[in-house]
Amino acid sequence: MDDIHLGSLLNAILFASTGLLLLGVAFVFIDRLTPYDLWKEICENRNIALAILLAGLSIAVALIISAAVH
Repeated sequence: MDDIHLGSLLNAILFASTGLLLLGVAFVFIDRLTPYDLWKEICENRNIALAILLAGLSIAVALIISAAVH
C-alpha cells in the first residue's frame, strides 16, 4: 500500500469518471437517435435482441473511450 501515490490515484479516479460520463453521453445520444424509448423497449417489452445490440454497442463505445483516454 505504500507504493500508491495520491496523484496516481486521483488520475485514475479522474479518467474513470470521465470514461463513465462519456459512456453515459453516448447512451443518451444513441437513445435520441432511435425512434423509440430504449429503456422502455428493453425493460417493459422484454426485447432481448435490442438489449444484446445495446450491450455490444456499449462495449464498443467503452473500448473507444478507453483507447482515447489511455
